[in-house]
Amino acid sequence: MRAVMMAGVAGLALAGLVAACAPEAQPTGAARDYADYCASCHGPGGRGNGPAAVGMVPAPADLTMLAAQDGGVFPKTRVMGQLVGYTMGRSESHMPIFEVLREGPVVMYDDGSGQRVATPARLVALADYLQTLQR
Repeated sequence: MRAVMMAGVAGLALAGLVAACAPEAQPTGAARDYADYCASCHGPGGRGNGPAAVGMVPAPADLTMLAAQDGGVFPKTRVMGQLVGYTMGRSESHMPIFEVLREGPVVMYDDGSGQRVATPARLVALADYLQTLQR
């Protein structure tokens, strides 16, 4: 009985060691797009403190405050426009245009006008992800 218990404990220890050495899970979907295209400037948590933000004028936006700055409503359509290069008159923006977010399948999205428009699924998903970062 003691040998069986020792073998069980050794097996659990070995399983823990293997799990500790396993590669870290990589983000997928919108989280991956955020990590690939946004985090270098906006930081991993969206607060505008990414490594590429140092010395940027104007500083990258704190993405966690978008809803708070818009009366508590997340401005999803405006965010999606910004991501694909429509800066709505802001010529001082350093935002690159992410054409890659326009690739792939589309979903029908109501931009608030009551009209459903074919919109790139990756773009909608990334905006939804940014909405989860709101404080």
